[in-house]
Amino acid sequence: MSNKIIIVAGDPNSINSEIIYKTLKKIDNRIKRRLYLIANYDLICQQYRKLHYKTNVIKIKDIEDNIVSNNLKIIDIPINFKNPFKVNFKASSKYVLKSLNLAHSLAKKKKVKAIINCPIDKNLIKISKNIGVTEFLASKCKIKNSSEVMLIHNKKFSVVPLTTHLNVKDIAKKITSKLIIKKLMSLNKEFKKVFKIKPKIGVLGLNPHNAELNRKSEEVKEIMPAISKLKKAGLSIYGPLVADTTFVNNYKKYNVVVGMYHDQVLTPFKTLFHFDAINITLGLDYLRVSPDHGPAIDLIGKNKANYLSLLQCIKFINNKK
Repeated sequence: MSNKIIIVAGDPNSINSEIIYKTLKKIDNRIKRRLYLIANYDLICQQYRKLHYKTNVIKIKDIEDNIVSNNLKIIDIPINFKNPFKVNFKASSKYVLKSLNLAHSLAKKKKVKAIINCPIDKNLIKISKNIGVTEFLASKCKIKNSSEVMLIHNKKFSVVPLTTHLNVKDIAKKITSKLIIKKLMSLNKEFKKVFKIKPKIGVLGLNPHNAELNRKSEEVKEIMPAISKLKKAGLSIYGPLVADTTFVNNYKKYNVVVGMYHDQVLTPFKTLFHFDAINITLGLDYLRVSPDHGPAIDLIGKNKANYLSLLQCIKFINNKK
């Protein structure tokens, strides 16, 4: 497998060019020479100029161009734009989809070590309801039965949302023993593959105080039976844990805490670790990571964006054997 690392520039209307530039200033030349950016060359150059950055970038045709350079190498993707930070939705969507498809193809062919994608507004890739980059790449890898796993990772601790980009009103009906078992079996297998340890997994309940374990609750009907089966399958798994106290101190007992929905685990996790975390998709045909934040359109052009999560993505991939 190649040791080259692909970064997908992602959403053109974002802080992405800013965090890319700031990150590159913090890594050494040995790593820089392995980095390739999938982006539009002219767009990145214009965004850099708007931010008053030096345009230390070069355009290449494809990943096979073995150019040794400390400058950022850009595999050029076409996009129509007038204002570099106000690209229309249709052009942005086409650009993002082409970029992700190219990154997926290169990773599948093992021409790169991993994919790092910068933040993307999931509406730009909405080929079906409630799909984000995690689900998009899972569909490209032909993964069935929702066995891909979104792992938000810090070197001290990780969390996993069982359901990802669902409206709150739709969550309860998606919580089934079948889904819990599939996701956690995949989590256990892939975590061992990536981190070389068997994870100790804590599982949250869905309702306040676990609905006092009322027999009609999701905890009793779906979550507890799934945990029982997973224990019998040999997983080191505990729960259902009470969500409102687990993140006070209890979380330190586990390698991973699995929540029933997105904000149940991401909100306390980000409160604890801020930008010192990355988003890893487990279960794909290749390793994919991304910064643990969105496009932050309110910060565009202000030169105030925090680049730490992207830097951690690069360090994580670089250190993977």
